Amino acid sequence: MIIVGITGGIGSGKTTVAKMFNKHFGIPLYLADTEAKTLMQTSKPIKEELTALFGEAAYINGVLNRTYLAEQIFSDKSKLEKMNAIIHPRVAQHFLDWANQQHAPYVLKEAAILFESGSYKQCDFIITVTAPLKVRIARLLERDETTEEKIMTIIENQWSDERKIARSDFVINNLTIKETEAQVVETHAKILTLIE
Repeated sequence: MIIVGITGGIGSGKTTVAKMFNKHFGIPLYLADTEAKTLMQTSKPIKEELTALFGEAAYINGVLNRTYLAEQIFSDKSKLEKMNAIIHPRVAQHFLDWANQQHAPYVLKEAAILFESGSYKQCDFIITVTAPLKVRIARLLERDETTEEKIMTIIENQWSDERKIARSDFVINNLTIKETEAQVVETHAKILTLIE
């Protein structure tokens, strides 16, 4: 199975772009961040390891305490690394199991930290979705209950667009729906040409 990774900084619209490939061309789409959250909630080994790492407060009545975990990992980088070491290998395996059941020219793996987590190594091609910083911040302030300060903290913890682009095969600049869809059509055609 040909694996195409799709990533981009927070607020770039990578999920929106990934869904366009699915909508227009039926390309199977794996949303790594969504699946990671599901596994953190449903996998007994993950729950046990996270509780061992963060204490009983990691789950309240069996439900993942996201606010508490976010506070823990933002104040302590080593805890973030330990949490990632628990989750990323399992998401990577879950993805491969899923990908092997798909029937399509290629599959898309959408992940915010595709490079940072090392999961780019699973991919045959990589698409980076970009948007100007001001646009990204405006989107996030509209979408989430957050502050510009919190957004910048997340952005500073992610690879820069320049660093991602240097390792990517395709770049989609996501400003307007119409322009983005045209780039999706063009990128899909190029991928098909490369894998034939």
